[in-house]
Amino acid sequence: MKALFSKDAIPSDWRALLGDYFESTDWQSLEKNLQAELDLDSSVVRPEPHNFFKALELTPVNSVKVVILGQDPYHSPGLAQGLAFSIPPEIGINSRAFPSSLRNISKALALEGYGHLPNGDLHSWAKQGVLLLNTALSVKLGEAGSHTNLGWRSLIDSLISALTKKKQNLVWMLWGGHAQSKLPLIENGQKQLILQSSHPSGLGVYKTNKPFLEPGAKASCQHFTQANQWLKDCQLSPIQWVEGVQTDLFS
Repeated sequence: MKALFSKDAIPSDWRALLGDYFESTDWQSLEKNLQAELDLDSSVVRPEPHNFFKALELTPVNSVKVVILGQDPYHSPGLAQGLAFSIPPEIGINSRAFPSSLRNISKALALEGYGHLPNGDLHSWAKQGVLLLNTALSVKLGEAGSHTNLGWRSLIDSLISALTKKKQNLVWMLWGGHAQSKLPLIENGQKQLILQSSHPSGLGVYKTNKPFLEPGAKASCQHFTQANQWLKDCQLSPIQWVEGVQTDLFS
């Protein structure tokens, strides 16, 4: 069966938020480019097309509390789920396939007192209001960044701008230069907490003057704790970053 790319795959609340964006030439270009890739060979596109908008499905507009921006989906087989940074739970944390970014996220959570992630599946975050949004929602297997120029940027930029205008009290976690390039879209919003650091992947985690982890992994950027404190100050329930850990212990 032929894989199709359509705005109908986007949940209705997010389509409403985007308004007349779908009448734009930017959307028409993205629609044409993505369909061409799928027609060429949909078997090498990740995530599978029905998961392109998984982050929007799991985190409705009204439930968004925290936004974590990734770049593009994992291009290695068996990893991409449609959620930034998240991978299937069966991939062991000691497996070579386990991404370094997730390993460092787990280290940061432990340093902040939440304990290590049991696995790399972040569906529970999404269901609590953490929008795990990549800035390109597809990739070709084995080719990082291969779909970046197909037109995803216009859709994601429009979504970020619209979300910032609609909602106050959001937390934005901008890890690395790519995520931080979206800052101009966010800082015009009212009452937004913007947290910035280096990207959690590889050795870059320690670089820049705002490291995600301090050298030697002796301390973290405290983004998870700061996010929960902000949410509580805004009379919103904090995120349970690691299952079984009481978030109200942190103040």
